[in-house]
Amino acid sequence: MGHSHAAGHGHGHGHGHGHGHGHDHSHDHHHPNTELDASTLAALDESVPDSDLSPTEVSRRGLLRSAGILGGTAALAVTGAQFAAATAPKDGWIFNHGNRPNVWLAGDHHIHTQFSSDGMYRVIDQARHAAAYGLDWLVITDHGGATHARIGVDLVNPQIKAARSELKDTLIFQGLEWNIPAAEHGTIFVAPGSREVEVLKQFENSYDGSVKNAGANTAANEALAVSGIQWLGQQVDKRRVADALFLANHPARNGIDSPHEIRNWRDADPRIAIGFEGAPGHQAGGLPKGIGTGGARGIYGNSPNANSFPAYPPESYRTWGGFDWMTATVGGLWDSLLAEGKPWWISANSDSHNNWNETARRPDGSSQEQFDRDGRYMDPVYGNQVLPTNSDFWPGFYSRTHVGADRRDYLSVMEGLRNGRMWVDHGMLAKGVEVEVREVGKRYGEPLGGALVVRKGRPVELVVRITAQTMPNWANFVPTLNRVDVIQGAVTGHVSDRDTFAAPKTKVVRQWDTSGKRGTFELVHPLGRVEEASYIRVRGTDGHRSQPGYHGAAVDPAGPALDVVGDADPWVDLWFYTNPIWVLPK
Repeated sequence: MGHSHAAGHGHGHGHGHGHGHGHDHSHDHHHPNTELDASTLAALDESVPDSDLSPTEVSRRGLLRSAGILGGTAALAVTGAQFAAATAPKDGWIFNHGNRPNVWLAGDHHIHTQFSSDGMYRVIDQARHAAAYGLDWLVITDHGGATHARIGVDLVNPQIKAARSELKDTLIFQGLEWNIPAAEHGTIFVAPGSREVEVLKQFENSYDGSVKNAGANTAANEALAVSGIQWLGQQVDKRRVADALFLANHPARNGIDSPHEIRNWRDADPRIAIGFEGAPGHQAGGLPKGIGTGGARGIYGNSPNANSFPAYPPESYRTWGGFDWMTATVGGLWDSLLAEGKPWWISANSDSHNNWNETARRPDGSSQEQFDRDGRYMDPVYGNQVLPTNSDFWPGFYSRTHVGADRRDYLSVMEGLRNGRMWVDHGMLAKGVEVEVREVGKRYGEPLGGALVVRKGRPVELVVRITAQTMPNWANFVPTLNRVDVIQGAVTGHVSDRDTFAAPKTKVVRQWDTSGKRGTFELVHPLGRVEEASYIRVRGTDGHRSQPGYHGAAVDPAGPALDVVGDADPWVDLWFYTNPIWVLPK
């Protein structure tokens, strides 16, 4: 595997059992005064760079640094008691030790308001709809740019604080949509705190591609993006904010997120750069004219431009079953990262700007000129007609990212995202999805985002536990999950060509017909005896639209179908995807 240790297996520290959250002892919940778990031991070994640690180990190391335990001192002399004090829940940090999440929290990390030059709604409008449509958390991400950087990031904060106090059960993060230098957009957000505005504003003014005129595809601009991610990590280390995350948005839409840029972002600081949108927003964009815009689903109706990565094929500029080509392609770009052993997670969200089947409009006199002056549009007004030109759904109406968290609070959601405890779905396809890989005969295994470290030759199995949907979705039908697929890939390690976007050893290894299944049911797939490192991920579908995958039927016999521009009804083409679990021999 070369030096690609990021999936969290042993780093030759002499503790001999990897990162420790896949072992029997992780369920004994040893008191931290008596034993340091393997994640901590790995984090303490400063001879190992951050880029070779798993997300759990990286976040552990960040905490140890901030507690003054790491950094030039005799770090390995730390006692369990010191570590327990440093990681006490009083500061909100929670770490998973291979245990199942206590709670699943649905959310959306990509939402716009009247503080975006192409938005309309108030924060409370978006937050109330999100709560009504079943979301537990959301991120307000108005577009970065000159006006937002000057006053918008300040002006939106009181609205966010007011929404937090109105909707006490909904976690509302402040973020922004970063114009990534030399690339696409991305969600940047921070944990709430006294300096959330200050940090976001400083980030935007220093690193936004629009503010810095750094959109062109140059090495200097790519380096600026990397610096921005590293800067966010430094703000966490300095405790200016308790946490910060970055996810790349609609990565294949314009072909300008090259594979090496995605790898560079991830490696810049794996605590901060954690993934990309597996499915973009704007899911109403492909509804036919008359009821919709007659455009492309996800507004993925583009073709290559001067800044596009030339090796991307024409099909990559479209969605497949509503999902981005990088995610929808078995053996594609996402899999190429996972096959390296790099944790990189997928999400799904609304990208809500102007919502389909909606009567609100901007008031007369609310113009671009007025926006540029005031940093926001005037509050929307009732418009007395439905605009078929809107391509978006309200947050929670169609797309959901389900995060496994230890508890219902801001830092737990961020830690769940960082740990890859996530599955995503469209149209409420399933009520619940839980996945684990375990040694045969063991009661517990490793959940989504984790890595099960087992002795060579031990038999392991994949367990998928699904709760079928019983409630009608927002299109007023109860969706049926008719098929579940298992995708498995070999971990082949470090790649010499950082523009690789293929994983030839990844394919669909199992398809279950789940039609007619009700209630909660379990699907078990034997993975055989562990000889080599691998990863497993799961997807499911209503089965209405399928075609052989981009790499052919031998790799993916019935994957999502290429969406048709002007005729892509999102409600008759529903999928869920999970993040991966690794299996690593020791």
